[in-house]
Amino acid sequence: MRLLAMFAVLVVAVLVLQQVASESGEVAVLTTVDAEGGAQTTRLWIVDLEDRQYLRAGMPQAGWYQRLLANPSVEVRRGGVNRAYQAAPELARVAQVNGLMGEKYGWADAYIGFLFGRDESVPVRLEPAP
Repeated sequence: MRLLAMFAVLVVAVLVLQQVASESGEVAVLTTVDAEGGAQTTRLWIVDLEDRQYLRAGMPQAGWYQRLLANPSVEVRRGGVNRAYQAAPELARVAQVNGLMGEKYGWADAYIGFLFGRDESVPVRLEPAP
């Protein structure tokens, strides 16, 4: 029973630390549209590279990423300002975006990467909507 309790405490600690890490630093709010036309928001890290903003899908099966592929017209709230974008995966930037995320988010990026890996990560470039 004591071993089970220790395991439960460990699991809760990992989950709490994951939540703290995910909310560390700058967090943008992405709004995508689901198949029924409803708005869905997701809190994500964001970096700047060559006058563009980039998000990163940790894995291609993430719900927000799948919605974005189906409808690349998105909205991002960053620094309290909402802007419309066209989102596009940019696989050629994986190393650059991962590096920038690591520099910007430090220990939090390392922890999330340890938990989930970065092998399948997909950079998403945000192009200002016309």
